[in-house]
Amino acid sequence: MNHEATERTAPPGADPAPASGTGPGAPLTTTGSVSGTGAGSRAAPAARTGGGSQPRAVVVGGGLAGVTTALRLAEGGVRVTLLEGRPRLGGLAFSFRRGDLTVDNGQHVYLRCCTAYRWFLDRIGGARLAPLQDRLDVPVLDVAHPRGPRLGRIRRDDLPVPLHLARSLATYPHLSLAERASVGRAALALKKLDPADPALDGIDFATWLGRHGQSPRAVEALWDLVGIPTLNAPAPRASMGLAAMVFKTGLLSEPGAADIGWAHVPLGELHDTRAAKELDALGVRTLLRAKAERISRTDDGRWTVDVPGERLEADAVVLAVPQRETHGLLPEGALDDPDRLLDIDTAPILNLHVVYDRKVLKRPFFTTLGSPVQWVFDRTDSSGLTGGGQYLAVSQSAARDEIDEPVAALRAKYLPELERLLPAARGAGIRDFFVTRERTATFAPTPGVGRLRPGARTGAPGLYLAGAWTATGWPATMEGAVRSGFSAAGAALSALGRRHDHPLQEAV
Repeated sequence: MNHEATERTAPPGADPAPASGTGPGAPLTTTGSVSGTGAGSRAAPAARTGGGSQPRAVVVGGGLAGVTTALRLAEGGVRVTLLEGRPRLGGLAFSFRRGDLTVDNGQHVYLRCCTAYRWFLDRIGGARLAPLQDRLDVPVLDVAHPRGPRLGRIRRDDLPVPLHLARSLATYPHLSLAERASVGRAALALKKLDPADPALDGIDFATWLGRHGQSPRAVEALWDLVGIPTLNAPAPRASMGLAAMVFKTGLLSEPGAADIGWAHVPLGELHDTRAAKELDALGVRTLLRAKAERISRTDDGRWTVDVPGERLEADAVVLAVPQRETHGLLPEGALDDPDRLLDIDTAPILNLHVVYDRKVLKRPFFTTLGSPVQWVFDRTDSSGLTGGGQYLAVSQSAARDEIDEPVAALRAKYLPELERLLPAARGAGIRDFFVTRERTATFAPTPGVGRLRPGARTGAPGLYLAGAWTATGWPATMEGAVRSGFSAAGAALSALGRRHDHPLQEAV
């Protein structure tokens, strides 16, 4: 069904809960009210920019990449129109209402080394709503141990790298002494790698780990434990270049780099409500339910963007939408081989949401071994759950084999697993069970994907690309999305002759 574009001029409402207990999901990576349809009358078409007047830009896509781009362009003195096809901002990291609950479509986390996303949180006034751990501490529960369930922890000290993890590795109960020593040697070898080396992108992570003496148990209990949620792929299907980037940056750059942060409020409070407030303050015109239909070059070298019922004119256009949508909008000649975008595959993420009638988990989160359950988070407070009980979100990355499983089958599989992991859940009543799915949650980090990812600039002057799938050097994370916005906005501002400072670097 087509919707008339609406200009956002009032506080948002709420998205509906997904029908039949299903809906979209989102990656584990890593807010008040929830987003919805912006209210207000339809604005008049943008006027053409005359010589010497304020330049205009259109940003297509209102996810983290598009919002970041719009913020940076507006800060640089550009008049910006932001188009988003959904009735809210935030892209694949959003919230919706289900009865009295406010639900994130999937659990998102970030790390202290995610400096771009931390800038974004600061910029929208949301850093205190998504705090970081004081110190990395990940409980790891192995329920398949021959002598019964065993709890281990991945923790850091304040010692210099790599000694900050030495004590944790030395006492990690899920690996043998020989396996721990082998992990240490592999980590030192990984620290010497350059993640940008094209040769690393050509091999898979599992092959590299095998060459460096990593046992299947070490891969399961450590390397995949971290790699699957951050890369959205197990080691055999992950580019070694991206894996090296994740582990070198997150675990081997500085002691606190891997400290984990997550939103303690619904994601919609951050990525929609607060982001929209900052865009409004900068004078950005935000059009929701507005899908770009065509982008074309004018005779004088400027651009037009067609949306239903309106044609926007601009000096610069940024496409901040997924790769397939970008491919459909690219004008001829923008990329040497635009079909390469279609070769960037996608990977799904599945999220299971369980509301118990009592408290069954004391920790904010944990991860597992020997169970199909990957990561479990307590979302009780952020969801607004009333009437007692506890709301847990189970995040399942790289869920290609389960993404289309019926809700009933997932319930039959995972509720007994949660009882096995959490003794307090045995006999607890289930107030609600539902599923959110994102079939194209991230780009697939397969070997060779690096050569397919384009940069921010295209062959068409004034046209730029943004999105976590572009050449950020990062996997498909919130950090990568924000960094892509920095790159696209920076390229556009430079071409428009507007002085700007890179948020993470020296002045440009």
